[in-house]
Amino acid sequence: MEKNNYQLSIINYQLSMDGLALAIGNSRLHWGWFHHRSLAATWDTPHLSDSVAERLMAGGFAPDLWPPGIEGLPSLANHPELYIASPVKSQLQLWQQYQYAKVITTREVPLAGTYPTLGVDRALALLGAGNRWGWPVLVVDAGTALTFTGGDASGRLVGGAIVPGLGLQLRSLREKTAALPLVELPEPKAGVAFPLPQRWARDTPGAIHSGVIYTVLAGLRDFIQAWWQQFPHSRVVFTGGDRQALWAYLQAQSPEMAVLAHLDPHLIFWGLSLVMGQLTIDN
Repeated sequence: MEKNNYQLSIINYQLSMDGLALAIGNSRLHWGWFHHRSLAATWDTPHLSDSVAERLMAGGFAPDLWPPGIEGLPSLANHPELYIASPVKSQLQLWQQYQYAKVITTREVPLAGTYPTLGVDRALALLGAGNRWGWPVLVVDAGTALTFTGGDASGRLVGGAIVPGLGLQLRSLREKTAALPLVELPEPKAGVAFPLPQRWARDTPGAIHSGVIYTVLAGLRDFIQAWWQQFPHSRVVFTGGDRQALWAYLQAQSPEMAVLAHLDPHLIFWGLSLVMGQLTIDN
């Protein structure tokens, strides 16, 4: 696919030094460590308490200050620069207290056609996808919310859609009804076929599983097909915590469509790296 001038102008941005990136999601914190101008490590944590966060910031994010259970934590530079992207205001207010923090907003993302309420996470993921996989591109972000965000061949935002994600739909049925149970989705395993639920279920958990999965799949296929009608040679890239499960369900139902899609858990960090390379932090 031929690269346009807009893409070439931003793909050459590189970090001048190491840096820590924090993408704050609705339920988790996504961390990325950039070392020697490349993404060296990523890890996730739950939203951390004020006391833990304050201890991390005061200690310069030293490895021994992190909560237990993080495997393979890299050796971070002492008091690294911290680049934050977040649509979650409460967590944003907490982490921006760090002395070397820089909050990235949608206005600073070099993406044409954005609108004031577009989440910075969606803008960064689209920017990262376009530069990693090529434009045009459709990003399917399977997080707490399931979002569709597309950009055209010139690297301009076309638009998108937002619906509740798989986990949120299942939890809302449990929390907002009197008698429905919480249903957990199976974890996809490499090399193992991922079965679709029985469509006409004969028990309540099965009925919930069927209703959520088949409804989400119908919408997913419709959005991808509509996108390909407009941009026939576009890439489709899945990201977010439920990306593997959603793609596996699509593969089970529509393998001819799934084989043309890609999975990339780091889209927001690819986008962040392009913005980080342009910014300086005032200390």
